[in-house]
Amino acid sequence: MLSAEEIFAANEEADRNRQVVFGIGSVLRGDDAAGPLLVKKMEDAPVEGWVAVDGGQTPENDLGYLRRLTPRRLLLVDAAAMGLEPGAIRRLRAADVATQSFITTHTLPITYLLGELESICKEVIFLGIQPSGTEFFDPVHTRVLAAVDVIYQYIAKGDNFEEIPYFNDERN
Repeated sequence: MLSAEEIFAANEEADRNRQVVFGIGSVLRGDDAAGPLLVKKMEDAPVEGWVAVDGGQTPENDLGYLRRLTPRRLLLVDAAAMGLEPGAIRRLRAADVATQSFITTHTLPITYLLGELESICKEVIFLGIQPSGTEFFDPVHTRVLAAVDVIYQYIAKGDNFEEIPYFNDERN
């Protein structure tokens, strides 16, 4: 039987290794629902070591909660208009977001959010999924749904997302 000190130490270690999926977007705006759909998938089929947080349309409202979670790694997933085929997945850097004209439905600039997230944890990975449509009540494109499944599989396998190219890499 474990002592109280051993249980406490094990919990602290688990907390230090916590990983968070932070999905942002609007479930009412077609493919902008990609982030929340991934969170729902994570809630329906949890992956050990990961916590899923739905940031919705106002992800800045969850910054305090994310700070309390103190994740080791945070995976931010959002629809991002990158001029690619619907469902294309790219890793994005803060510089990409600052210099490109990404369409956003959020109340604050995504660069602000990324800066705050980087102050919260050591590793922030931003995955953008190319939407087909983000108008109110648009259906979610099948390629966007497939992209959500691909990201979930990366999480479930414990992959580090390095196979996913950056937006501005020559591999595009």
